[in-house]
Order: sequence, then structure tokens, then C-alpha cells
Amino acid sequence: MQLDALDRKILAELARDSAMTSERLGERIGLSPSATHRRVKQLEESGLILGYAARLSRTARGNPSTVFVSVTLVDQRRETMERFEAAIEREPLVTEAHLMSGESDYLLKAEIPESDSFERVHRDVLAALPGVHRLVTHFSIRGVITPD
Repeated sequence: MQLDALDRKILAELARDSAMTSERLGERIGLSPSATHRRVKQLEESGLILGYAARLSRTARGNPSTVFVSVTLVDQRRETMERFEAAIEREPLVTEAHLMSGESDYLLKAEIPESDSFERVHRDVLAALPGVHRLVTHFSIRGVITPD
């Protein structure tokens, strides 16, 4: 799908507030509600809009500590990496995962609820992931630029 300036405006506005009505969105970008609705549907059908989600407050998420974990696997064989990736996709504490270049294989972002202990998460969750050789953990002191 070829994006024009209005499509880009729609995407930017919806990224800020996905609960916005077609009427409100249309006012913001200069289109009628029906034309705005049609364009949003086209963006959804093209796969450029993957879905809509609620952004929860830290309180609603259990006042979590944010932890970044560098993971080195025992090897870089395809099956080792596939098993590891399948396991982290199922782990709700892991909110982001990136295959990395450099010293470690993966960088994980995890949110540890206030009611949980990092010792338990380290021992029972992270170290138990398949193929893990080494973990290096960094605790976030405070978010400077964050989505919430």
C-alpha cells in the first residue's frame, strides 16, 4: 500500500490515541468521519495497523521493576535459538526481546512485579530458559524516555 500524507497523519494520531473516534480523528487530519473511517479500515486491511491495545499504568502492571538482561546462549545453532525464542515468547515477564550483535546473543526487557522477587525470577524463569549459558542483568533506576 502506498502511503500518502493523510495516511501518515492517521497513523501518527492513532499511535498517540488509538481510542479516538473517526469523527475526532477526521477533525484532527481534515477529513470527514466517513472518509477517515474508510482510510483506517484500508490501513488495517493492509496490515499497517496490527491492532489496538490499552496502555496500562505502572500501578495496573503491579509497580514493576524494569530489568534488562543480556543473554548468552551455549551456542548459536538454529535449534538452540529457536527453542530459546519459543520459550521467551511464552514468558509474560519478558516484555521485549532482541537478537543482538556483539558480546551477548539476546537482550531482554523484563518487568518484575513488586510482589515478586528478582531472585525467584532469575532462578526459576531466566536461568531455566533453554540454551542459556550466561545472564548479565541491569536494573533500571528510572525511565527517562518511556511510553508510559
